[in-house]
Amino acid sequence: MDFGDALKCLKNRLRVAREGWNGKGQWIALQVPDEHSKMGLPYVYISTVDGKLVPWLASQTDLLGEDWSVV
Repeated sequence: MDFGDALKCLKNRLRVAREGWNGKGQWIALQVPDEHSKMGLPYVYISTVDGKLVPWLASQTDLLGEDWSVV
């Protein structure tokens, strides 16, 4: 699927990943803040190869990739 489909999946609380990513086991998800959150708006984060969670920004190749899948 393409990034548009992946974004729809994120909005439906699913985790997605790209087959083309070098680091295996990585995925992204959408965090929607609640009343106890320090963040005020939704954001996308990634689980790195060592399992750490950090904010994520899409690259040009991520936006144009067609190898997205639900994890």
